[in-house]
Amino acid sequence: MDGSYLEAHWKTVVETIQDGVMIVDRQGIILSVNRAFEDMTGYARDEIIGQPCTTINCSYCEIARGSGLDDWCILFRTGRLDNHRCTLVSKSGEIVHVLKNARLLYDEQGEVIGSVETVTDISMLVESQRQVEVFRRELRSEDRFHGLLGNSPAMRRVFDLISSAAQSEAPVVILGESGTGKELAAEALHRSGRRRKGPFIKINCAALSEPLLESELFGHVKGAFTGAYRDRKGRFEAAQGGDIFLDEIGDIPPATQVKLLRVLEEKIIERVGDNTPIPVDVRILSATNRNLEELVRRGRLREDFYFRINVIPIRMPPLRERPEDIPLLADFFLRRICMKNEKPLPGVARKALDRLMAYPWPGNVRELKSAFEYAVIRCLGPEIQPEHLPEHIAKPPRSPAADTPTFPLRHEEMKKHHLLEALRRTGGNRAEAARLLGVSRVTVWNWMKRYGIRAGRPEAP
Repeated sequence: MDGSYLEAHWKTVVETIQDGVMIVDRQGIILSVNRAFEDMTGYARDEIIGQPCTTINCSYCEIARGSGLDDWCILFRTGRLDNHRCTLVSKSGEIVHVLKNARLLYDEQGEVIGSVETVTDISMLVESQRQVEVFRRELRSEDRFHGLLGNSPAMRRVFDLISSAAQSEAPVVILGESGTGKELAAEALHRSGRRRKGPFIKINCAALSEPLLESELFGHVKGAFTGAYRDRKGRFEAAQGGDIFLDEIGDIPPATQVKLLRVLEEKIIERVGDNTPIPVDVRILSATNRNLEELVRRGRLREDFYFRINVIPIRMPPLRERPEDIPLLADFFLRRICMKNEKPLPGVARKALDRLMAYPWPGNVRELKSAFEYAVIRCLGPEIQPEHLPEHIAKPPRSPAADTPTFPLRHEEMKKHHLLEALRRTGGNRAEAARLLGVSRVTVWNWMKRYGIRAGRPEAP
């Protein structure tokens, strides 16, 4: 294949590559662009050719024009540009992040006649990097506690109780409706406790029949039952030196409750089919969404077992009891879902947030997360509107919630919003606002000074 043949097909090559290509003359007038450049900038070829290259508002070009050099572009002094990150502005006004390379073009006498530039669209990479950094900041946020998220007084009380309970060896039972984060609370207990270097073993007691549950908990020996072809360790032995989390403990059969009592009192287990005692060093964490006292009255839960597991009860508040956490949770879920689906981060319109604040959330935090997974799929614009939410949530509320800012909100903005809401609800009483927020009156006074909030009855945030 000779050079003339390649030259004849060079235009096809330029049109095929995915990078944008632009050729300009010595005065910066655009002479040629390829199809990728059209797609990237939104300018058709016939409307951009003949225009100055400043039409695309390259951020690097702005720097060059302000450098004090005689040449209109610094490229004509340096001769080349390699892998420079900058931005262009598309025809629609959208910022496009690009990686630019450029070289000068010379005639046969060696005189400069123009330049050729290639631009690679890295907007998605920049957005991904930004969202990763945002997510890292979320992980470091003071509103998070070992995976639990909340800034309401109810959640701060939970955080304080978990911190205290983590330093104890007594059994803990976590109470709360489905979707309130009981398993996350158990993990927080483990990670902040003395046994954090040991294993954390989980088992759902409602998912197994009585024989299988006992085998899972205590293990079995070969021949203990049909299918027991070898000895097998149970979850208690696997949790040695750590914590075991018994989810749905209210569904444990009475016979298994008796065996668990022995573990609680004597720290000893016996494998199914064997009577050899095996000492275990395990702390028991349990959880249920059922009323344990009612189960005791009905004879479904042994009273002695109830008293042994209920040494340190921790109640997870339902979402309807901490509505001030909904903006914080919604912002967190939105960022996380968008990053997972590689989608741009939208805002949340006021009307959509009003619906979220007015809805009673029977499924709690889990339902809120699902609502945003649905909304992110439905939303194709810059903001999530009420119609993007699940239908049963999008219906107009009976009593509209207070006006609330649009997302995304920074942490300081969220803190100011919570302060304003507390002051509004208490008629400007700083002592009562401090009680609602779970902080001291001095802290409320300092926040008011920081955010420029005057004393007296504030307006609704």
